Amino acid sequence: MEKKALIIGATGIVGGNLAHHLLARGDWHVTGLSRGRTAQQQRIESVTADLTSPESVTNALSGRDFSHVFFTAWARQATERENIRVNGAMVRHVLDALGPTGKLKHAALVTGLKHYLGPFEAYAKGNVPLTPFREEQGRQPVDNFYYEQEDRLFEAARKYGFGWSVHRPHTIIGFALGNAMNMGVTLAVYATLCKATQQPFVFPGSPAQWDRLTDMTDARLLARHLEWAATSPNARNEDFNVVNGDVFRWKWMWSRIADYFGIEPAPFDGQIRPLETRMQDASKQWADIAARHQLKESDIDRLVSWWHTDADLGRPMEVLTDMTKSRKAGFLDYQSTPDAFFALFDQLKAQRIIPA
Repeated sequence: MEKKALIIGATGIVGGNLAHHLLARGDWHVTGLSRGRTAQQQRIESVTADLTSPESVTNALSGRDFSHVFFTAWARQATERENIRVNGAMVRHVLDALGPTGKLKHAALVTGLKHYLGPFEAYAKGNVPLTPFREEQGRQPVDNFYYEQEDRLFEAARKYGFGWSVHRPHTIIGFALGNAMNMGVTLAVYATLCKATQQPFVFPGSPAQWDRLTDMTDARLLARHLEWAATSPNARNEDFNVVNGDVFRWKWMWSRIADYFGIEPAPFDGQIRPLETRMQDASKQWADIAARHQLKESDIDRLVSWWHTDADLGRPMEVLTDMTKSRKAGFLDYQSTPDAFFALFDQLKAQRIIPA
């Protein structure tokens, strides 16, 4: 049977890399559903809908059937209560449109480690589990839109009879523009600004992140994990952490990123210096750099997510993830995190997003 994938958010960091991976496999037909603000990749059938509107979703998907659906997008709201209302409804609207066709075999939901840490407005305020985080540690006693999305997924799976998987990556490294949570591109732009303006390459985060162990997730590895779970009986109806498989300390990684860009890392003095407050003049500086090097994107707001990078690097505790469950189920893939950063930086240069 032909594998027909619907990717919710196919222009984002996760969905875009997933679409590229599935198309390269050769046995998938890929459709991307989005708001239509960003062009889809070539060879992807495009569907436009407002995911917050059940009528819009139903009309967009009427007469279509898919064997697999991948939820890789969310809509950030002002409060977690609103996140729950809006993002839970988005999942429900899509599954209520696809479930009655009887063709849907699997639905995959991408969330993240805020499953264990809590949402941004209650970040790490609860009884955060011991690291490394394991799937059996369960939910935190706080409002969290991830839990609402999961519940809507489980409810629809019971009602319509398809399988599901939930994927919890750590901070994702990958190519995407206009993405709200993109540390790799943010650090590339920050390093480029430091080099051009001869400013010190200052680590913006906390002593805990500087000194303690952490890990990350390459979007390409996540794409492979999503396909594996969608097609493996061992992964049916399971939740999984998904990270690269190596661990590091930022005190080690920071100098390697600096070396790539040919700049000196500033000594870390233990003070948190958020990028969002330090990059007030960055828009004009980036526009000048873009004009000088003929870059494709002169609007820095299309590239960076200062707030998200600050949140990740400013965490006051160690954040580390266990992959045993995936390994025992058969997913044995691995990705070097430094190589993931360097591959992204090389791609940004090749695409003329940052200077070569």
